[in-house]
Amino acid sequence: MIRPPRPPAELGRAEFTMMLAMVMALQALGIDTMLPALGEMAVDLGASDPNHRQLIVGSYLIGMGAGSLVFGFLADRFGRRRVLLAGIATYCCFDFLCMVIDSFPMMIAFRFANGMVASAGAVIANAVVRDKYEGDAMASMVSMIAVVFMVVPVLAPTIGQAILLFAGWRSIFGLMFAMGIIMFCWVYLRLAETMHPDHRQDLDLGRVGRNFRTILTNRDAVGYVFGATLVFGGLYGYLNSSEQLVAHHFGLGEKFAYVFGGMALCMAASNFVNARIVEKFGARRVSHSALLLFVVMAGLQWLAAHYAPDNFWLFAPLMAVNLSLIGFLGANFSSIALQPFRHFAGSASSLQNAMRVGGGAILGALVGSAYDGTAQPVGMSMFLFSLLGLLLVLFSEKGKLFRRRKETVTQVAGPIGPK
Repeated sequence: MIRPPRPPAELGRAEFTMMLAMVMALQALGIDTMLPALGEMAVDLGASDPNHRQLIVGSYLIGMGAGSLVFGFLADRFGRRRVLLAGIATYCCFDFLCMVIDSFPMMIAFRFANGMVASAGAVIANAVVRDKYEGDAMASMVSMIAVVFMVVPVLAPTIGQAILLFAGWRSIFGLMFAMGIIMFCWVYLRLAETMHPDHRQDLDLGRVGRNFRTILTNRDAVGYVFGATLVFGGLYGYLNSSEQLVAHHFGLGEKFAYVFGGMALCMAASNFVNARIVEKFGARRVSHSALLLFVVMAGLQWLAAHYAPDNFWLFAPLMAVNLSLIGFLGANFSSIALQPFRHFAGSASSLQNAMRVGGGAILGALVGSAYDGTAQPVGMSMFLFSLLGLLLVLFSEKGKLFRRRKETVTQVAGPIGPK
């Protein structure tokens, strides 16, 4: 077997952050670049119901959740690097298939499969970070990765819109294919295995079952996993119906890409702030404060959709604030939920990501299918889901919020560059 040449220096923190962010960004490319093209794709492929266009995004999200169940366990058995490379390579194959098919049902099937393999990036990136960091330092690193990652949702709709000006929607899949090839080469040449050899897990059903049971019955983690699932359900509900809501209901047409990008920029900014403050104040204090405020703002979003359904300038600021608050929830909830599972972080990341993304995608699909030409389904779901999420976090915290638990912040020894 030919090994990659050893680089002149170990992978530094900046490149480590950028690489994992771009690996995760392959997922976002598969969602956000599609949004301006959904109408054109649905017409070309023969979709009958206007709401069916949402399935192009919804099937991908559900596939991401399903795939998350697989890749973490494979990464705990075979190592992070090898499984990540296999996932990226398969991602490129499905991008190519989506580019050439001409059937709407086949598009939905391939998008589901594409989402499954795209999940390798997020699951393994989280496991790699958990291999290297723990405690609030991990939350800070996850947030910093998210800052870089969020550049893609900011730019992707505009990129998709620009592609449509000069070429058809199939060229969007060509872009995704090219990005996958670039990331495969970067990971192959620069990323070493981060998993300690003593932490490798056998792929036997008994061990998998015990790991599942441990993950699902850990009170410290389970409330954060299900709470994040509910919050993501509201987010995905907005994501699924955003093109119809902004471009058609509010009548902004091609300006949709700029509106969506601007709101994604708010999430990027909040992730940046979170990365700067979380080690000082603690992941729990920051995320609990954000969740309480999210419940209030989501309630206002629902009221605005009911009493001023056509007022975009009321809808947009409220949604921007809600999306900003999610930037203080996602990385922190994920980091808190992974803390108890250092010795099988891949399995824990896999199951937890499957629950967050898969469960959130199913909830988001239900919210999207309820789209009635107004923002009411989105506003109502964000409020009710976040309220239930707060109750789940209270369960994990035994009824007491804002406690900063004493945790050891340790970086795992060993190089990050290729071995």
